[in-house]
Amino acid sequence: MNKQEIQIKIAKAVEIVKESKPLAGSITNSVTINFVANAQLAVGGTAAMVYLPDEGETLAKLGGAMYINVGTLLPIYEDTLPHTAKVLFENQKPWVLDPVAIGIGSLRTKVLEQFKPYKPSVIRGNASEIIALAGLWNLEGGTDTSTVHGVDSTVSVRTAKSAAVALASWTGGAVAVSGEMDLITDGSTVAVSYGGSEMMTAITGSGCSLGGVMAVYASVADPFIAALSGASVYNLAGMRAEQHTDGTGSFQIAFIDELYKASAQDISMNEFTLEEV
Repeated sequence: MNKQEIQIKIAKAVEIVKESKPLAGSITNSVTINFVANAQLAVGGTAAMVYLPDEGETLAKLGGAMYINVGTLLPIYEDTLPHTAKVLFENQKPWVLDPVAIGIGSLRTKVLEQFKPYKPSVIRGNASEIIALAGLWNLEGGTDTSTVHGVDSTVSVRTAKSAAVALASWTGGAVAVSGEMDLITDGSTVAVSYGGSEMMTAITGSGCSLGGVMAVYASVADPFIAALSGASVYNLAGMRAEQHTDGTGSFQIAFIDELYKASAQDISMNEFTLEEV
């Protein structure tokens, strides 16, 4: 696809979401549940948050897509997360994985290892998390999880390019590396999305909610377009929100407003470039 074709697909995905309000359920961390749900609603989706294995299975079958975030694990997630991923895979439902804080704790590592055969449609994380996940799954460009420190990346977005391409090639989906810019690839095409705001790093949940929004778009579009649409609306909303706020509290409110107000045309025209794999 060339840039114009991609822009047309992004605009179409945004329009369909706003018209159809697809359900994209989430199993996400307790710190950001509210932000994830409100961001999904703001772009036009429908949100539902669950914890239990049977509810995860029900939502996996019922929704158009699903978002799974391993940020703050509860003991029951040892059953809920792999079971839900398995149901999604078996029912050919798109799902987004956020491998938050990969490398912290044995349960997190065990769950993330179990996800590999269930091939998430989109994987979204910072550069350190993407590199560590590729390492955990024994893919090119990966390294061991000891390089990850909490939820913050210790390397630049472009450092994770080869790991992102390898992960996308394995899953047959897309990978989005978030940071100073956003790198999105399906293993054969690489897009880099620009914009955003430094304030996004000073509020809790900007990355998690991005994964939830990508799941909304994955309900109606292929993984690459879904991931790039999510990155585009976030970068656009971040830039716009920063222009009329002077602190992180008001920024968070303005950011949700800008997600809601962004048009399909505006989102599709947010700056991105294409580059070789």
